[in-house]
Amino acid sequence: MNHLNTFQEECQKTLDGLMSEIYQAWAPPSKMTITEWSNKYRYLAPESSAIPGKYSVKLTPWVPGMHEAIDDPFNWKIVAMKSAQAAWTDGVLNNYLGRKIDIDPSAIVGMFAKADAAKEYVDEKFEPMVTATPRLKNIIDVTTSRKDGNRKTFKRFPGGFLKLVGSNSISNVKSTPAPVVFVEEPDDAADNVGSQGDAIKLLEERTKTFPKRKVIFGGTPSIKGVSTIEAAFLESDQRKFFVPCHDCHESHVLDWDNVTWQTDQDQHHEIYGDALPDTAAYACPHCGSLWTDFQKNKNVRKGEWIATTESRGIAGFYINEIYSPFPGSKLVRLVERYLQALKKQDSGDNEDMIVFVNSCKGLPYEIESNAPELDELEERAEDYEELTVPAGGLVLVAGVDVQHDRLAVQIWAYGRGEEQWLVYWGELPAKKNTLDITDPVWSELDKLLFRTFKHEKNYQLRIAAVSIDSSDGQTSDAVYSWVRPRQKRGVMAVKGSSNDYGTREIFSKPKAIDTRGKSNTKASKYGLQIYIVGTHKAKDLLIGDKGRISLTGSGAGRMHWYKTVRADFYEQTFLAEVKAPHKKVRKKLIWQLRSGVRNEGTDCCVMSLHASRSLRLNLMTDKQWDDLEAKFKQIDLFAEEPVVEDKPVKENPVKTKRSSRAKSRRRNGGYINAHRK
Repeated sequence: MNHLNTFQEECQKTLDGLMSEIYQAWAPPSKMTITEWSNKYRYLAPESSAIPGKYSVKLTPWVPGMHEAIDDPFNWKIVAMKSAQAAWTDGVLNNYLGRKIDIDPSAIVGMFAKADAAKEYVDEKFEPMVTATPRLKNIIDVTTSRKDGNRKTFKRFPGGFLKLVGSNSISNVKSTPAPVVFVEEPDDAADNVGSQGDAIKLLEERTKTFPKRKVIFGGTPSIKGVSTIEAAFLESDQRKFFVPCHDCHESHVLDWDNVTWQTDQDQHHEIYGDALPDTAAYACPHCGSLWTDFQKNKNVRKGEWIATTESRGIAGFYINEIYSPFPGSKLVRLVERYLQALKKQDSGDNEDMIVFVNSCKGLPYEIESNAPELDELEERAEDYEELTVPAGGLVLVAGVDVQHDRLAVQIWAYGRGEEQWLVYWGELPAKKNTLDITDPVWSELDKLLFRTFKHEKNYQLRIAAVSIDSSDGQTSDAVYSWVRPRQKRGVMAVKGSSNDYGTREIFSKPKAIDTRGKSNTKASKYGLQIYIVGTHKAKDLLIGDKGRISLTGSGAGRMHWYKTVRADFYEQTFLAEVKAPHKKVRKKLIWQLRSGVRNEGTDCCVMSLHASRSLRLNLMTDKQWDDLEAKFKQIDLFAEEPVVEDKPVKENPVKTKRSSRAKSRRRNGGYINAHRK
């Protein structure tokens, strides 16, 4: 028995030694860079590449610089604002993942716009890489079996796993902390997943506990000011790939403005007109030398990345399709695509031009706007005090936007023809949070809204209508508790209309309260009607290209504000959103928040307009305005009973045993119509 044990021990030692020798012979060095790993071990599969076989970075010479930025421990975030055909997914992301899985395994989470996009990536990019690359094939099971917990969007490997999620699933986005996360096409990601905020920011939060984290963005930009990838690139060191000219040796960034072609006045092509795409060439901006595709590609191989601003740990890259050596990106093909898009744009359809700017130039498309600029808005400020009402204002309304840590408030005075004057813009900070109805911030809101306001003609005015946002599911309990005892004061709980894209009216009659108790809505339990605001029509009217913000002087529809208004009023109220094609509705222009900007001011302004429409101010005649003003001179119509102190509201505060004939009544204008009685 002892001889047998000794023999087994000797065999085990021999096997261990053999395995050690094999590992040392085949294992890559732990400090191998992404480029070194890619050139040595990576293979391209015939089903995913036009040039299958051994991988080489020589075809796309801008890729190694991106590899180096990811390798650099100083860079915690890498951003690529790119065109199509830039070799990002296969040349940068896949090579990074391959090396990471092979040499430095850890948990990795990748985000796509939707789960279906993640599955497409697995089928078309990731699994072909794994099956074609022996080093990866031996450590990752790409079958659809659930061996070791594997599935289509979850791949386990020694020392870690790769989890792919859709941005529209809050549970997936928030469920897994990881030191490495990447986002493919950030502009397509959900901007408010599960009403809990931006999906990308939620994903980034999952990396903060790791000292050596990596956040990697790569995508094509969409609309200027709205694009997520553009905003991320602008926060980076903004590296650009400078290419030397073979004639003058001066370097520059390849740009569409330098692409040229000849014309023939005798030619009248249906699409190209007198242009001759076959003559396309690239002109050096320094010496005018015309480059062929061959010369352009040769020059690109001598290019280098240069950061154009200071680095703060975020490495950013911009690359466009002119750099691409692939057949579909030859200059003649790019010119043909441009002329086709230009032809459609001339007939009023700019969709193809947007695609060309995004996918070929790698730039966000800038929507032309006639809206006034910031400096013009500041110059239009008028000389009257905050919390006072100028002469033309006769009716006060307010809009309240609810954030978790504060309440944003705008108070506007309306007059004839819906001319309006800003009376107050500010924020009330919560001591703890606005989810708690006992937080002092709600009492501060009472003090602000239910006071009297001095009019320039010595009237004492009170606010006639208030619209307060109740769309956030986490703060809605507090909002409903605050609104319910104040309904007689003209307070309304409102929500913005979703997916109406300009079809819903600014003000419309709310649904009646469910008197039979069959509704499971939170509002019905509080006995409240919810008013739905036609936000798109409201924004068109207020801040659109032909909206009221563009009107100057005095008169119907004009908007006025005071000189001492908070500095963020202009950006938050008038400049925070842009009307542009949306990722979900490409052929329609809809209002979207600009990246990195807060829009509580816009929301407050819209809700104030809704409050004014609830009073039917837009329908009042000159005689009715005259009668109202005359009444102010005779009697104070604005005396109100003291504010009712709030009491804790039970989970189901309203008994539903009411008459089946009970109907909700629409307010008929409050004190505005009182003088008619």
